[in-house]
Order: sequence, then C-alpha cells, then structure tokens
Amino acid sequence: MTSKSMRSFAGGLIVAAGLCGAVYFFGPSEATGTPEKLSEDEMKESLASEGYVIHSEKEWEDQIAEAKSIKDKAEAEKENAKEPTEKVIYRTVLKVSKGSTSIDVGKTLQKAKVIKNANEFSDAVEEKGKANGLRPGTYVVDSAMTTEKIISIIFK
Repeated sequence: MTSKSMRSFAGGLIVAAGLCGAVYFFGPSEATGTPEKLSEDEMKESLASEGYVIHSEKEWEDQIAEAKSIKDKAEAEKENAKEPTEKVIYRTVLKVSKGSTSIDVGKTLQKAKVIKNANEFSDAVEEKGKANGLRPGTYVVDSAMTTEKIISIIFK
C-alpha cells in the first residue's frame, strides 16, 4: 500500500467512527420507563393465566407435609409386603457322576438355590476331610437342610 491509500483508508475509518458515534449520541432515545407496579392479585392472575400454580408459604408447607406422610405410609406398606409369611424351601434332585468334584457339586447346589455360596460349601467339605469321599449317585436335597447334613448325604 502506498502512503496515499493508507491515509484514505484511515480517513474512512475516522469518518465511519464519527457517524456511528453521532447516531449513538444524537439518535432517538427510546428510554424504557419503569413498568407499572402490579398488585399482588394482578400478579397471581397473570401467572395463573400462563399456567403457573401459586401457593402461599403455609399452603406449600402443608403440601410437603402431606406428601411426606403419604411417602411414609407407602414405605411402611412396602416393608410389610416384603416380609414373607412362609420361607420358600428349594428342593432339587442332584445327580453326582464319576469324576465330579466338591466344587462341581457346590456350583450345582448354588444354581438350585439350595446353598448360598459354592465356595463356602467346598471349603466346608475340605475342612471335614471328605473331599475325596464323593459318592456317585442321585440324591434329593433341599434348602432346609444344613450344610453338614448335605455333606453327610453326598459324601462318605
């Protein structure tokens, strides 16, 4: 750029800035006045017409207390419903084949919901020293039996 064109460009910027400033300061002033104060009833009406629900502090606290009491009743009913009247007893026919281990038997009993943990069953068998005494055959066991009783039925 030459010096003449640079001066022309700078002059254009100054003129544009001056015009913008003049419009800003001398243009029409659309001052927004303070809106009229609405009464409490008018505010409630306008909010209600737009779909809002208006409550006083006391009404709100009453609704919260009512909702809490309903929730407490529902929880109490839920707790009463959770308590089973009778314990469910799971009974299964267990077939032990040659080559089965106490771990296999424990996993099968756990799947049948006769015992809760197959590893604990296997550990109990090892503690009694009956891990090698597994007898092949078919046995009927249920969840009401103790672990010791199940071990005595299946193992030598």
